[in-house]
Amino acid sequence: MQLEKKDIRALSKDQLRDFFVANNDKAFRGNQVYEWLWSKGAHSFEDMTNVAKTTRSMLEDNFVINHIKVDTMQRSSDGTVKNAVRLHDGLVVESVLIPTDTRTTACVSSQVGCSLDCNFCATARLKRMRNLEPGEIYDQIMAIDKESRLYHNHPLSNIVFMGMGEPLMNYNNVIKAIDMITSPEGLGMSPKRIMLSTSGIPKMIKKMADDDVKFKLAVSLHSAIDEIRAKIMPFSKNFPLKDLREALEYWYRKTKSKISYEYVVWKGINDDKASIDALVKFCKYVPCKVNLIEYNPIDDGEFQQASEESIMAYIKALENIGVVVKVRRSRGKDIDAACGQLANKEGNEL
Repeated sequence: MQLEKKDIRALSKDQLRDFFVANNDKAFRGNQVYEWLWSKGAHSFEDMTNVAKTTRSMLEDNFVINHIKVDTMQRSSDGTVKNAVRLHDGLVVESVLIPTDTRTTACVSSQVGCSLDCNFCATARLKRMRNLEPGEIYDQIMAIDKESRLYHNHPLSNIVFMGMGEPLMNYNNVIKAIDMITSPEGLGMSPKRIMLSTSGIPKMIKKMADDDVKFKLAVSLHSAIDEIRAKIMPFSKNFPLKDLREALEYWYRKTKSKISYEYVVWKGINDDKASIDALVKFCKYVPCKVNLIEYNPIDDGEFQQASEESIMAYIKALENIGVVVKVRRSRGKDIDAACGQLANKEGNEL
């Protein structure tokens, strides 16, 4: 029985160099191939034009490049681009290009489906099939960078992990992908232009702080009252706000990096004074800003956009304590709803 070939991008540069030495070739060949895989984003071994044909054949015999394919692309009248990305095993995730006047932001997925159960989110209705590999995350960025250059005449400027899946439940692969995105041997992007959005897993937030990550942190909060938050995001019963607060305080002590709270206001759920007062209190614990997000309904159920009066009440209360508030309007309304609930929102101020 023929063994399944390994994705060559699972090998480090040193492992690639060792492979070539073990096959009676020069170690520097590993450097060449590594550059093709990451910096140049080669889709196949045939793309590696400065590598001998015999070497390319040897690579073909031993490895595969499990590259993504943009199956369908939808362009909105406001410049938003949504990609349906097909993986090597036929599964599909989504990624989104969100333009503004001054930059373009990539919203990328980290899992096929999601293992959490946020009631307002379309992705939560999909069973989590598997985690994405670092190369599959990286490929989404490469594809959106090309689209940014093609349609908006400048390279990708920002990245948010706000697509399908919970990034902190695919931690190792997400960190490896970010390492390559920020490496001079990859895309060379500044980590300050990357934001990871999590639903709030305290022990993993602490781990990020301990790992001294340099990217930004956003938390999908949606309520600072445990009982309400548990109705919106049932899994949060296992992660009470007291534990989340402690983890965020730990994050700030270690990183000195301000936190962004993602917050949707829904009619009859969290649009009352008690909810506003609770968020105001929660925002006093750690330096932060708040993104109030326009809701993109997934059905005619209980989650409906709150009134402008409710949004203004939140803004006034938060600004009174000196918290910066941004209202994020839904983008790409004339194309299908984007990945997860938050993916088609205007990119965060990073």
